[in-house]
Amino acid sequence: MEIDKLSNSIENVRTGEVFDTAVMQLFASDRRLKKEDWRFNWKLEFAERSREVHALTTIADASIIQGLISIEDKGDHVFVHLVENARFNQGKGKVYQGVAPNLFAFACLRAFDLGYVGVVSFVSKTALKPHYSHTLGAIMLHGDAMAIGTVQAQALVDRYFNNRP
Repeated sequence: MEIDKLSNSIENVRTGEVFDTAVMQLFASDRRLKKEDWRFNWKLEFAERSREVHALTTIADASIIQGLISIEDKGDHVFVHLVENARFNQGKGKVYQGVAPNLFAFACLRAFDLGYVGVVSFVSKTALKPHYSHTLGAIMLHGDAMAIGTVQAQALVDRYFNNRP
């Protein structure tokens, strides 16, 4: 997944209108999860008991899922297994930009909440490693593994969750 514009919300690509977002845990039975909206088979993520799936919506309309993330508590950091924008937020015709960075910022927030100083890791497609490095501040570990460290995680959390109590 390519990260587009970093902002403190998601933005309508055509109008520039900005929408505040919310992230909530999702369960396989959620009726908002429609197979045709996704390229990946999210049922496989729900089948893994150690993983949590979270959905990004706008506060204005929580009935529409803008993106999904599957994360796992690894005991010392949060691992992102899968992240995806809804089909209508992908490619040149996407409706909103800023979905994926919101989801990565949420993973960092979970890592802070769990006491892991915000550390998040994930496996990147080779072609996207420089992009993740530039947009998220992720560092390359080994092979295709990448991580977001404490300083970069705090910057993402501050940007996306600055109104959190």
